[in-house]
Amino acid sequence: MATLQMAARAHPHLGTYVTRAVLVGLTLATAAIHASLGGLMFMANAVGYTTLAVAMIVPGPIGQVRWLVRVALMGFTAMTIGGWLVFGARFPLAYVDKTIEVGLIAVLAFELWRTDGGPIGVARQARRLLARLAGLRIARTPR
Repeated sequence: MATLQMAARAHPHLGTYVTRAVLVGLTLATAAIHASLGGLMFMANAVGYTTLAVAMIVPGPIGQVRWLVRVALMGFTAMTIGGWLVFGARFPLAYVDKTIEVGLIAVLAFELWRTDGGPIGVARQARRLLARLAGLRIARTPR
């Protein structure tokens, strides 16, 4: 534990990198499971997961709206679980995949809270994004 605390102090972004690596790993794991099942619906799901995993790590302008990628991935994962609950087949690999997806939502919630300030921070960022898209200028509110 002391070693992890020293490493975190030596490199302040280490926790972010570790969390992001776990997040991308879980996302790609569920994408691989869906791709292995074949069929149009599962392949589309695999492509969706892969695209969102890449969006989580690609540098550049998308970094300014990474919170939106996190929210989209959380919603996509929740909808996948909901679709399975309603229509899905109950076999062992499905339960493994749903466990991975629940873990993914938990890691996303942790990162959203830690990085973006939780639901209130996300709401502020969404408001700023919508204002920017509408061409309005909103004063920054203090945290």
